[in-house]
Amino acid sequence: MYGIINKTNVQNVKITMIDKLLSLLAPHLCYMCRKSGTLLCDNCKYDIIQEASDGCILCAVPTGRSGVCGDCRPPFSRAWYVGDRTDQLRRLIDDYKFNRVQAASEVLAALLFERIGRLPEDCIIVPVPSSPAHVRQRGYEHIKLVADQLAKLNKCSMETLLTRRSYSVQTGKTRKEREDQARTAFGTRGECRDKTILLVDDTVTTGATVKAAAEQLQKAGAADVWVAAVARQPLD
Repeated sequence: MYGIINKTNVQNVKITMIDKLLSLLAPHLCYMCRKSGTLLCDNCKYDIIQEASDGCILCAVPTGRSGVCGDCRPPFSRAWYVGDRTDQLRRLIDDYKFNRVQAASEVLAALLFERIGRLPEDCIIVPVPSSPAHVRQRGYEHIKLVADQLAKLNKCSMETLLTRRSYSVQTGKTRKEREDQARTAFGTRGECRDKTILLVDDTVTTGATVKAAAEQLQKAGAADVWVAAVARQPLD
């Protein structure tokens, strides 16, 4: 009996094949130094990681190694982000999300891996889920791909333990509006009781999304929740 073919997976495969073909015909250029053959060369990756901040992921106040400060007191105990959402990091994220540069998933995962370091083998990596409309538009679930690559680098598991209950758009919303929307945005599935979870997202602005998602994972029994984001972008 033939299984049901997931249309998103088929589209994902097609985009991957097209991206690989284009990389052969017109090789990617490094976003920083313009070296041919990669979106971000090893030297430029090193430069970005060397400049990474140890500030609180929510308010940027220096925290040392934890990435969260005592004043913010979020529902997660540790956090990392690669850098501010500016310059080449912004272009890399935007092209990945909006211009179907799927090869960026490996680059972003590599940056997170270098930023975080080796995770415990029993840690579960969980992506913040995208809305179905955005998945259809892009042809892939962008954070899930990054989380999957990061799990492979760490030799630990990636599980889609979070579900979307609502699909409101946060762009242009105030801090309070974002918090109100995020409060009912997520549900959980699967088993995470007594597990350490690394929650992964691309950009943290007010932190409403990762806080709401972390709270849901805690309610589902997670022993500890950590957060990793590629970039931090203060709310204008």
